[in-house]
Amino acid sequence: MKICVFCSSSDNLDAKYVDAAKALGKTIAARGHELVFGGYDKGLMGDVAKAAVAAMKDGDVVLLQNTRYRAEETKNGEAFSKELAELCDGQVFVNDAFGAAHRAHCSTVGVASFVKEAAVGYLMGKELKYRGNAVNDPARLFVTILGGAKVADKLNVIENLLSKADTLIIGGGMAYTFLAAKGYGVGTSLLDNEKIDYCKEMLKKADEKGVKILLPIDCTIAKSFFSKCRWCFPRR
Repeated sequence: MKICVFCSSSDNLDAKYVDAAKALGKTIAARGHELVFGGYDKGLMGDVAKAAVAAMKDGDVVLLQNTRYRAEETKNGEAFSKELAELCDGQVFVNDAFGAAHRAHCSTVGVASFVKEAAVGYLMGKELKYRGNAVNDPARLFVTILGGAKVADKLNVIENLLSKADTLIIGGGMAYTFLAAKGYGVGTSLLDNEKIDYCKEMLKKADEKGVKILLPIDCTIAKSFFSKCRWCFPRR
């Protein structure tokens, strides 16, 4: 049975409501029901979740609320990191989110500081193995494609690849910062002004090493960014 819970996310509620929320969480876990959350993870919602976690048996899995709903998450706040660590009694934390591992957030970095053992999962292990082999002992020609919005997220990656790759293809939002570094106007497109000098340095290093950096030569011009997505391929 799946049970969806909606209740208050406010703090400082009457103790009887807190006790009732904890009892509900324990009962759901004890009967083997699947807990589906319908709201925030603080207040009574958080009490239900923590009680369900506390009542877990070997082999049980509890899927918690998206940590991005907490403002402290992206700031790698100590208090929230400790709160996450308490969910596993400060014992073992396994990070298997390769796509988010480069971010210094509470759920990726902070929590690891407050547990006895921190490890990577099987997916992360595969990514590190295959990507490590591809970068450290690449077949030639070695061409890499980088994208994303922020140059800052790729600083070490770009510099490291300049000593290994034959060609770097840079697209996505970060391409505009490289284009600006080459003197092109980019209008109000996504631009990391603080990294323009860094991009100039990388372009210079690439030229010295004989590494090609390929940037977009065409783009769509618009007066503003239109948030509604439309299909760009035929739908069946």
